[in-house]
Amino acid sequence: MKLHLSTLLLVAIILLGSSCSTLKQHHLRNRQVIIQTTEGDITLRLHNETPLHRDNFIKLVKARFYDGLLFHRVIEEFMIQGGDPNSRSAAPDALLGDGDVGYSIPAEFRTPGIYHKYGSLAAAREGDDVNPQKASSGCQFYIVVGKKFTAEELDRLEERRRAPFSAEARQDYMTVGGTPHLDGNYTVFGEVVKGMDVVEKISKTETNEDDRPRKAIRIKRMKLK
Repeated sequence: MKLHLSTLLLVAIILLGSSCSTLKQHHLRNRQVIIQTTEGDITLRLHNETPLHRDNFIKLVKARFYDGLLFHRVIEEFMIQGGDPNSRSAAPDALLGDGDVGYSIPAEFRTPGIYHKYGSLAAAREGDDVNPQKASSGCQFYIVVGKKFTAEELDRLEERRRAPFSAEARQDYMTVGGTPHLDGNYTVFGEVVKGMDVVEKISKTETNEDDRPRKAIRIKRMKLK
């Protein structure tokens, strides 16, 4: 009887641990972040397949690191970029983009399953000449706007990349758009689930010669949903 009870107890503990682990994974898979900007709100869903980037982003959001920072680099039909800590109190003519948190994150490329489609959230990084591992910035990020591509344009990109796009990626790049030339070079770790109209609005703002918006477009707050 004691052996039977001990066995049942062990099974119960295993099942409870498994259940807790499943609940934790389910919780992580559904982590969403709301970016409250001066132009409106953007809701992001973080990918569970890129846990290093996901967890780092959540850590910074909880620490309110992003609150008050600017979208300091904006290019129409390409992307909007933010997360430079130097932008919080930068002068209107200051050149931004070099601010960071003192560490980088190893690349987590998940192509062909996760790619730079319209609305993707990805990590900025330093160039290949100083960063051949393509490690991500510890804090700077961008949201893809991009443009639509023809089948012929994607064929030419595949030839240059020497890697095929998935059927799903090709369909998305032709119908909703994106930045396919960035696949396998920058880590995509989330996507916009609400508020692409806000992203579009920001992407169309007037900028100076360094792609910095002439109007201060600020992250008022980021918070976990």
